Amino acid sequence: MTIRKTLIAATTITGLLTGAAHAATEIEWWHAFTGRLGDLLAEQIQTFNDSQDEYVIKGSHKGNYSETLNAGIAAFRAKEQPHMLMVFEVGTATMMAAKGAIVPVYELMDDTGKDFDPDAFMGAVKGYYTTTDGKMLSLPYNSSTPVLYVNKDALSDAGLNPDMDLSTWENVGAALDALKESGHECPLTTAWQSWIHLENFGAWHDTPFATKDNGFAGTDTELAFNGPMHVKHIQTMGDWAKDGKFIYAGRRNEGGARFRAGECAFFTESSAGYAGVKKEAEFDFAIRPLPYYVTAPKAPQNTIIGGASLWVMAGHKDEEYAGVAEFLNFLSSSEIQAKWHQDTGYLPITNDAAALTKEQGFYDENPGTEIAGMQMTTKAPTGNSKGLRLGSFDQIRGIIDEELEAVWSGDKDAQEAMDSAVKRGNALLRRFERSAK
Repeated sequence: MTIRKTLIAATTITGLLTGAAHAATEIEWWHAFTGRLGDLLAEQIQTFNDSQDEYVIKGSHKGNYSETLNAGIAAFRAKEQPHMLMVFEVGTATMMAAKGAIVPVYELMDDTGKDFDPDAFMGAVKGYYTTTDGKMLSLPYNSSTPVLYVNKDALSDAGLNPDMDLSTWENVGAALDALKESGHECPLTTAWQSWIHLENFGAWHDTPFATKDNGFAGTDTELAFNGPMHVKHIQTMGDWAKDGKFIYAGRRNEGGARFRAGECAFFTESSAGYAGVKKEAEFDFAIRPLPYYVTAPKAPQNTIIGGASLWVMAGHKDEEYAGVAEFLNFLSSSEIQAKWHQDTGYLPITNDAAALTKEQGFYDENPGTEIAGMQMTTKAPTGNSKGLRLGSFDQIRGIIDEELEAVWSGDKDAQEAMDSAVKRGNALLRRFERSAK
C-alpha cells in the first residue's frame, strides 16, 4: 500500500471512530432493581440502545430504594451524579427541596425541544409528580397500587364460596372468622403495612393522612392518621392479630413468600406482586380490589401509587440532556409501557398504554390485572387521594412501623399508637420544614 493510500485509510478509520464516539453519548441511570425487575429494566435499556446509535444508556444498581436515594445525594455533593436517578415516591418532597440538584422534566423537554404531553399520563399517577399547576417534575416509571390477593382454594377448604364478595372489610372479617374456625393458620397477611393500611386506606376512604392536602399544599403540614377511620381500621387489625386471624410477617414484603407458598388465604400487596404470584402459586388465586368499610360515606374513592419515578440530575451537558429526554420519551411510549405493565403488574401509567393492553387481550386472558388501573381512575382524585408529599417520609414510615408493631403485639391500642406516631412524625416534619426554607 502506498503512503497516500495508507494516509487515506487512516483518515477514514479516524473519521469512523470519531463518528462512533460522537454517536455513543453515555447516559448514566442509577436504579434500585434486581432479580426479575432488574432483568426487565436491562431489557428496556438494551431495546433503546439497539434502536438508535446516538446514545448509550448505562444502568447501575445502587441498592434498595433508600440506598439509591442516599447514593444519588452523596454523588451530587461530590459532583459525580448520574444523569437519571430512580427515587421512590416517599422521596419526592426530598428531591423537590434539593434546590439546584435537579432539572424538572417539563424544563428538560422544553429545553431539548421534545414533544411531551403530561396529560397522557393517568391522573392519579401524574398528580404525584407534578406541581400544583400540572408541570411534571419527574417521570413516573414503576407505579403500583395495593390490591387484595385471594387464595381461592383456601376459601373452598373453609367451606366458603371462592368467588364470595370481598369488597368490604366487613366481608373480609367474616371470611377470616370462617378461615380461623376451620383451622387455617394464616388467614391474612400483608406487605408494606403503612403504605397499604394507613396511606392508601386514607385515600380509599377519602380521609386525610396529613393536613394541607397530604402535604401538596405546603411543607407546614401535620400528620392526621390518628383520626377515627384510621384508628378503627388499625384497632380491627390489632384485634385480628390477637385472635390469630392477621399474621404480621414484616415491614416490607416478607409476607409474599408465605402467600405464594399457599400458607395464607388473603394478602394485601402491591399490584406489582402479580408476576411473582402468577409464577410461583400452585393454587387457584384471584385479584380483588382493596376492601373498604361500608360505613365510610365517601368510600371507595381512589387508591394512590407506590413505586418510583426518574429524576433528572443537574450538572450535565446539553447533548447529554438531549439523550435523557429521548430515553424518557421512549420509556413512556405506549408499546414499552404496555409491555412493562403486562410483564410486572405495575400500572401502565399512560392511558394509551392501558388501552393498548386491553386491545391486545391481556385483561381477558389474565382476570384481575385490570383492577389496579380501575382503582386509580374510576374517580377523580381529591385533596385526600392525590398522593402524599411529606418531608423525611422514609423516616416517618419507620416510626409508623414501630407503632404498628406495638399494636400487633398487643402492647398498645390503636389510638395510643397512632397518637404517638403522629407526634413523633410531626417533629420530623417541623425539622424538614425549617431545612427547606
